[in-house]
Amino acid sequence: MTRNTYELFENYMLSCMKDSAHDKEHIYRVLYLALEIAQTEPDADMDVLICACLLHDIGRQAQFADPKINHAQAGAGMAYRFLLEHQFPDAYAQQVHDCILSHRFRKSTPPKSIEAKILFDADKIDVCGAAGIARTLLYQGHTKEPLYSLLPDGTVSDGTHDTAPSFFREYKYKLEHIYNHFYTAKGAALAKQRQQAAADFYQSLYSEISADYKDGKERLSACIDENGRAFPDVP
Repeated sequence: MTRNTYELFENYMLSCMKDSAHDKEHIYRVLYLALEIAQTEPDADMDVLICACLLHDIGRQAQFADPKINHAQAGAGMAYRFLLEHQFPDAYAQQVHDCILSHRFRKSTPPKSIEAKILFDADKIDVCGAAGIARTLLYQGHTKEPLYSLLPDGTVSDGTHDTAPSFFREYKYKLEHIYNHFYTAKGAALAKQRQQAAADFYQSLYSEISADYKDGKERLSACIDENGRAFPDVP
């Protein structure tokens, strides 16, 4: 890939990236991880891989504007049209399209080519470990989702049985189990290195918040007059 071609793709990506959890730095991290994985996959087409990595999240703003839109599907179409407009071969544009279409964590469109599998793995590694926790919290702050929810008895839910969105639910529903869903050996190994950091953060946060509620409610109860007067000396 020439420098001019790389900058063409990069500049298009930069014009599309807006939110903090899926910003340009996420794109660069995914690209760098993909290049590391590709060192163990000699059949990978680097021109396809680099382009797909740079453009894989360009459909994010469309999804933010309308949550019914699948950003992978939207981004795949945007990338395909962009490449054809700039006179790249249809076969190349289609390969990039297919990589972007299948990078999302969905069973309906699993990655098929080695380039698509590398992109999928690199993108998922950036949801693992400390970086994944930080990005999840950034995203949920953007969408105004809470850290946790309460159970009917007033205790803090660990997220296992939640139906409403929260950080604890996202961890239990997705982040905790993502380590079993990689397509390359290198991708799985890189993710495994990050797993304990995410588990430790979740457990520490849950323990701290649970203790706050348990101890805090007990202390508050001791301060309240059970006869209904919080200030017994006030007439």
